[in-house]
Amino acid sequence: MAIFKNLFRWQRGRQDSGYDKMLLCGAHWPVKFDTYLIKFPVGSEIKPHTDKVKKGKHFRLNLIIKRAQLGGEFMCENTLFQSQRIKLFRPDITQHAVTKIEKGSRYILSIGWVKSD
Repeated sequence: MAIFKNLFRWQRGRQDSGYDKMLLCGAHWPVKFDTYLIKFPVGSEIKPHTDKVKKGKHFRLNLIIKRAQLGGEFMCENTLFQSQRIKLFRPDITQHAVTKIEKGSRYILSIGWVKSD
């Protein structure tokens, strides 16, 4: 299975943004989900975007393990829940971004799932 070849291996993140991600677990059934450890080194950022899904509702829970010393702020138009270290949002319908890491590094545990309609 393709999912196993990516397990526990650092890979470049999407959108040419400079972050790296490590797949920790995931499944397609009974609920499609993934769990990643994501590291943002100095200079990385994520430009404003949405993550479309073919069907269903996409949810993402980001737990901030380590904040950057400067930069790396999560920006989101509309979160479902937000605190200093917890961000729950709908990436399929809500534009989101991470500001450029200026100093230090940022680590998050990111859990995403798609709920059927």
